[in-house]
Amino acid sequence: MKTSAARIHWVSPLPPQQTDIAHYTRRILPELCSRADVVLWTDADHWDKELESFAPVRRFQPEAAVPMDMRSLPRNEGGEAIFFHVGNSWVFHSGIVTMARRMPGTIVLHDLAIQELLRDMVFNELLGAADYHAEMIRWHGAAGAEDARRVFAHGPVATDILENRPLFEATMRHAVSVLCHTGPAFDAVAARKFVPAYHLELPFGIGPDVSSARAHDGALKLVQFGHIGRNRRLEQVLEILSPLAAEIDFVFDIYGKVWDDAFVLRKIEGLGLAGRVRIHGFVDEPVLDAALREAHLVFNLRYPTMGEASGSQLRIWNAAALAAVTDLGWYASLPADTVARIPLDNEAAALAELLRKIKADRRFGETIGAAGRKRLVDHHGPDLYAEGIVAIAGRYAEDARLALLSQSARMLLERGPAPASIGQALCRQRLSETLAL
Repeated sequence: MKTSAARIHWVSPLPPQQTDIAHYTRRILPELCSRADVVLWTDADHWDKELESFAPVRRFQPEAAVPMDMRSLPRNEGGEAIFFHVGNSWVFHSGIVTMARRMPGTIVLHDLAIQELLRDMVFNELLGAADYHAEMIRWHGAAGAEDARRVFAHGPVATDILENRPLFEATMRHAVSVLCHTGPAFDAVAARKFVPAYHLELPFGIGPDVSSARAHDGALKLVQFGHIGRNRRLEQVLEILSPLAAEIDFVFDIYGKVWDDAFVLRKIEGLGLAGRVRIHGFVDEPVLDAALREAHLVFNLRYPTMGEASGSQLRIWNAAALAAVTDLGWYASLPADTVARIPLDNEAAALAELLRKIKADRRFGETIGAAGRKRLVDHHGPDLYAEGIVAIAGRYAEDARLALLSQSARMLLERGPAPASIGQALCRQRLSETLAL
């Protein structure tokens, strides 16, 4: 029985697009569509037709005068709730961000730091440079203006900018509310007192029970997977493994896309690891899951973190595998018995010690892998998440009213008289009361 009165418009990457956000959407569809009328929206030319067995799929054009035409749909008496899914890849999210900056909706922030997305949108003429600079100045003043100049220097966005100027606010101009998947992201959004904020644990489709036991002999099986950019610490992992190759028998399998194939291959050869490290590219999910079920250790390190919850970590837990994570952001909030936390300032020594422990005792990771699997089952089920989405959709009309009030108050504050005036002080009081949620 469907429990949501509002029709939910789900604007997201869809399979087969090679982003975990597309897979996340597919994972929750059965539970979400059993509770609500859902319409899927994409700007991709093609999508997995299997999705249409759960919900209709419609295509939007971000550059159109009316970005998402809902008028052709029968009117829903319970109203319409729109969810825009924002990650940090311009390839998958530029169209969604363009539309979210033009019409109201709930922003689902999969990444808190979206500087690279916005920079790439400017480079690809999908966002005006003046608009980007205006957002940096609006939220960070003169320091933001200077950092905006630095963002467009050659090379990756500086770590301090990603950490101190994530610029998630650029998506919130017309936001009805914001949904986050981590406590730190929720705290950052709520601190802005801009619109209502929500926090739900990232969901994952929980597979059949698996054992956390791993092979007790033979080479240690090490794995890393996903969209592997420089922040995923692959270079550092390779440098740590090189001197250990003489004392530890291991194979290291890399699945997914690395930021620069030629560079990584040269690195592997230069470190003498050509016989130990294998790059597979993207593989089907069953192949990846099988590799994780055999892995003695999975590297899930990140610095800087983009403020995201890790779909990769949920997949690792689903396989009851041991993961090494950087002790920062969302990863630092994970229970200590579910992952191996690695301090950034002692990364090399801590990883080497962890690998030696696993070599000495192949059962070392079994308890941690089992605890991670239990946490996945208890906190990250798609049913729990779907219930949360339905609850947010149920508040959509009221949140839209509050968002409109706060937007009006901000406009008055920006255009009104001097701060000492009674009128402006009253606006500030009302704004504070409106957003104290």
